Amino acid sequence: MAAILFGSQVATADLDPLVIKGSKFFFKSNGTQFFMKGIAYQQDFSANGTISGGTKYTDPLVDATTCGRDIPLLRELQTNTIRVYAIDPKQDHSKCMQLLQDAGIYLIADLGEPTSSINRDTPEWTLELYARYTSVVDALQKYSNVLGFFAGNEVSNSPNNTQASAFVKAAVRDIKAYIKQKNYRPIGVGYATNDDETRTNLANYFDCGIPEESIDFWGYNIYSWCGDSDIVKSSYEERTEEFSTYNVPSFFAEYGCNVNKPRQFTEVGALFGSKMTPVWSGGILYMYFEETNDFGLVTIDSNNKASKLPDFTAYSKQIASVSPTGVNSASYTPTNKPRSCPTIGSAWEASNTLPPSPNQNICSCMVQSLTCTAKSDLTDDSIKTQFAFVCDPNNGDNCDAIDKNATSGIYGAYSMCNPLDRLSKAFDTYYKYQVAKNPANTSPCDFKGAAQKQSPKTSSQCQAIVSQAGPAGTGVVSSTPTGTGSTSSTSTSKGAASSVIVPDFNFAILRLAACVATAAFIGSGVVLL
Repeated sequence: MAAILFGSQVATADLDPLVIKGSKFFFKSNGTQFFMKGIAYQQDFSANGTISGGTKYTDPLVDATTCGRDIPLLRELQTNTIRVYAIDPKQDHSKCMQLLQDAGIYLIADLGEPTSSINRDTPEWTLELYARYTSVVDALQKYSNVLGFFAGNEVSNSPNNTQASAFVKAAVRDIKAYIKQKNYRPIGVGYATNDDETRTNLANYFDCGIPEESIDFWGYNIYSWCGDSDIVKSSYEERTEEFSTYNVPSFFAEYGCNVNKPRQFTEVGALFGSKMTPVWSGGILYMYFEETNDFGLVTIDSNNKASKLPDFTAYSKQIASVSPTGVNSASYTPTNKPRSCPTIGSAWEASNTLPPSPNQNICSCMVQSLTCTAKSDLTDDSIKTQFAFVCDPNNGDNCDAIDKNATSGIYGAYSMCNPLDRLSKAFDTYYKYQVAKNPANTSPCDFKGAAQKQSPKTSSQCQAIVSQAGPAGTGVVSSTPTGTGSTSSTSTSKGAASSVIVPDFNFAILRLAACVATAAFIGSGVVLL
């Protein structure tokens, strides 16, 4: 496997770059294996990466005073890596990032944020999400101590929502391609999973297939070592055996069960001991700040002063007692191979065929080619109502171009466009069907004032795109126009409409219901969000 380089050699103050070789991290300068002694670092986030105080979050890497307060304490705990769950890409992170670099601390950052990430219940991979994820990459790629990015955190957590993993894997694919396209230094993109019945299929799915689509590293959120457990009772030994053949670096992206308080952190000795270090590259303890979930190492008072908790002292003692040893890069020859993809069935619902890559030019070309389009000032509620009507199978096959089925691997060519553009495509399909059926119909492009007519046009640059998608919008667009979701948006969507979640219709089921139900029942069967 080709080495992935982390870090930069431009500035003399840069940290020693890290490289991935096989299933391990190494320091570039001397080939010494790198083990994460990490801590999760973000206030107002609950265990497993969920928000604990509504939808707003505090970017932990903006306030240099706060970073200056905490970094000496992190170093006291021998921390060499922190994980942050959400940053604001519009803010300046340079001071905190420099303080982290001066302290020898690397960063792993999640790409989403509470209101803009892939949702397991209504999964999508859209222009808006692509813009969010790439903006985080843009904001952080310039710092040499950025170790990597997580494209998702515990998105699929049971067999009946594993189809969401196809959208996360599409994000992995597209963020890796974006980093390469922008000529940024190589930075790894991975995924963090939880410890449940889906763990094996998830690990296989994100690792299988071509390298352009698979993860560069694997994070495992595991809280099974509670109290003074051991490597067998905690399942650490079993998990280590499972990952002994994994071909990319794996590490604990969260750990630190708090069932027994104060925590003693006896798992630290096992994680960094001789039985586990051949497989695991260390871990990230959850977490630095004390919140209502009672996982913290320090409390922050009203004067912004940090005070150590008993967990701080206990963890400090344990982490100071370990000195993991690994192999040297020069004497290490990787032998592990990518996993085989899981089979579709009751335990796994995600196809190996991934959703299309978001591309604003494709959506813009589509909208320009339409006769009937959605008005740009529609509210979220109006968009939802119109989708419920126009995508009802009793009103025709109007939404195939925007449909998505991650189990069958069939996606409409425009399923990644923003909601208003998708609604325009559905409106236009309905309009053309109605006109063809009844040329005397004078108002099929009205939708109670939600739509308007325009003069369609297809520029020479758009001809191939529209042709490949086909009139129904169900073809595969192989043309790759210039521009990206984060840099060249010319969408018709405005205001809050860009954040609305399009109803995740199962069109096949709806059509079956339409065939077997009575007319009265069908009349009341409009799907609402």
